[in-house]
Amino acid sequence: MHHTLIIDTDPGADDVIALLFAMAAPEALELQALTAVAGNVPLAKTSRNALLACEWAGRPDIPVYAGAERPLQRTPIYAANIHGREGIIGVDVHEPATPLAEGHAVDYLIRTLRTAPERSVTLAMLGPQTNLALALAQAPEIVRGLRELVLMAGAHFNGGNITPTAEFNVFADPHAAEAVLKCGVPITMLPLDATHKILTSDERIARLRGIGNRAGVIVADILDAYAPQEMQHYDMPGGPVHDATVIAYLLQPSLFSGRLINVEVDSREGMGFGQTVADWHGSLKRPANVNWIADGDAQGFFDLLAAHVARLP
Repeated sequence: MHHTLIIDTDPGADDVIALLFAMAAPEALELQALTAVAGNVPLAKTSRNALLACEWAGRPDIPVYAGAERPLQRTPIYAANIHGREGIIGVDVHEPATPLAEGHAVDYLIRTLRTAPERSVTLAMLGPQTNLALALAQAPEIVRGLRELVLMAGAHFNGGNITPTAEFNVFADPHAAEAVLKCGVPITMLPLDATHKILTSDERIARLRGIGNRAGVIVADILDAYAPQEMQHYDMPGGPVHDATVIAYLLQPSLFSGRLINVEVDSREGMGFGQTVADWHGSLKRPANVNWIADGDAQGFFDLLAAHVARLP
């Protein structure tokens, strides 16, 4: 399946793997730009890390726009405890050779979606949804240019990863997630329910390392540093590669299964703040607004990832 694609991202270890994955599939994913947002670490670092991913993939032609520095309303939070102070662990970071594209990510989204053919652009969202929420508030008509939103976001059966009920990308800006879920564009969400079933193993990481290129070593080094934290916290046999599941879904949706349901975000202060209330059984009889992915083929995912990483420098 071919997508004209923009990736909105807050790199982040798993985001970097997702970006390398996407940039290795130019025949299927026609990547227009990356738009960076504050999330896993502050904006200066997420935008730099997006540029580094382009550099490592040999794709300095892809522009990176820096976007929102903070959430719409809530106090900013970060995940440096998971992703390290620089946002990527396991590899050395440096200042990229290519500068950021001029202009703000929100302006880029408005400009691009306003002039795009109707329902032509897929937007993959790997972090807090602040950039799109700001764009929709300024120019609600841009929804006509969007074909689909594919989000790594939310949790239901699995429970949260930042609070007992909330997943980080939603918790970091629940008001933005709320606005995005109400925008009327077809939405697919890959929540922790799915990502916690697609886990690394020593063999899967060794296979990536053994590809013999720089990208394979980078991905393996990141996973070696990143995976054990979640393995320990959740007592799981491997670590999830959350954001990279979005790219696998775009390339081979048959690897995943779910159903159309109603999903709403709890944006009220309290224990449920940032929770995605996923009405899996249709109890509320509200219109479905999300294709909620509940399961995935772990080996199929890692086969697809390795095949694509092998194409990179």
